[in-house]
Amino acid sequence: MKIAVDVMGTDFGPGEIVLGALQAVEEYDCEVVLVGDSAQIDKILAHNNAQNNPKVIVQHASEVIEMSEHPGISVKAKKDASIVVATGLLHKNECDALVSAGSTGAAVAAALFGLGRIKGIERPSIATAIPSITGTTVLLDAGAKVDAKPAQLVQGAVMGSIYAELILGIKNPRVGLLNIGEEETKGNEQALATYPLLKEETAINFIGNVEGRDINKGTVDVVVCDGFVGNVVLKVAEGLATAILTLMKAAVLNDGILAKIGALLIKPALMKLKKKLDPAEYGGALLLGVKAPFIICHGSSKAKAIKNAVRVAIDLTEKDVVGRIGTEILHENGRV
Repeated sequence: MKIAVDVMGTDFGPGEIVLGALQAVEEYDCEVVLVGDSAQIDKILAHNNAQNNPKVIVQHASEVIEMSEHPGISVKAKKDASIVVATGLLHKNECDALVSAGSTGAAVAAALFGLGRIKGIERPSIATAIPSITGTTVLLDAGAKVDAKPAQLVQGAVMGSIYAELILGIKNPRVGLLNIGEEETKGNEQALATYPLLKEETAINFIGNVEGRDINKGTVDVVVCDGFVGNVVLKVAEGLATAILTLMKAAVLNDGILAKIGALLIKPALMKLKKKLDPAEYGGALLLGVKAPFIICHGSSKAKAIKNAVRVAIDLTEKDVVGRIGTEILHENGRV
C-alpha cells in the first residue's frame, strides 16, 4: 500500500505532517510518498533519522496553495503545487490513496480536476465522523459544496451509508435528513424537496428528518445536509468538545483538594472521554464521490491525526469503498 501525503500548506508547517507519515509507516507497514518542498522534507527526515528509510519516498513540488488563495484558480495556475502533484500520483495509479492537511478548497478542486468524479456522481461530499453517545455518526456534506440540489443530497446519503457500513461496521445504517423538526412538512425548500427523494431511495435505511441534537445522541448513523450547514455543525461540535474539556479541567483546578482527589479517581474515564472527543483520533474527513480514496485533514493537524488519516486511507483502499460507491450509483442510475 502506497499513500501520497501532501505535506505543505498547513498551520504548523511540514514537520508534523512528515512525523505523522513516519509513524504510519512504522505502525501500519505501508509506504508513503511525501509531496512538497524536498529541501524541507529532507531536513525533517534527517532530523528523525529516516532519510534512508526505503518505505519513505520524497516527491518534490515547488509550489504551495495557501489557505487564502482561490482554490479553483490556484489549482489550474499552480501546476507544481503539492496538492496538484500528489493528486497526479493518484491519477496515474502510482499511489493508492492521498492524505492532505492543506486548503480544503484546493484539495476538493484538485480531486475534481485531477481525478474526476465517479461516473454518475454529480458532486462529491466530505464525510466526517462525529462521536455520539452510542458510537459514531457520519455527517455529510461537511464543506465540499455549500449549495446542494436534492438529488445530490440523495447521492450523499448513499455514499455516507456505504462508508458507515464498510468502514465503521454499522449494519443497515440509519440515515436522517438534518432539519429543524422531525415532521415531514418542516424545513426550507431544499429539505422539503429532498425528503420524498430519500424516502423513495431503496439503497438506504431512511428514518426521516433529524435535528442537530440527534447527531450526538446516537439515534442516527448518517446525517445528510448541504456543505454550508454541515461545516457549521462540524465547527460547533469541535468547539463545544474543546470547551467542555477545558471547563472540566478548570473546575478541578479551582475547586480545592477534594475536587483534585476526585479527578484522580476518575482520571482513566476522563482520558477515555478525551480520546473519544479528539478529532485527531478519526484522522480526517473523506472526500466521497471521486475516483480514488482522498482524505482531507484539518489544517491544524498534528502527527497523530496524520498517522490516523493514513490508517483510514489504507482501510478505504482495502475495502474498496470507491468501487462499492461506483457500483451502487450505477445501479441507482439504472433504476431511474
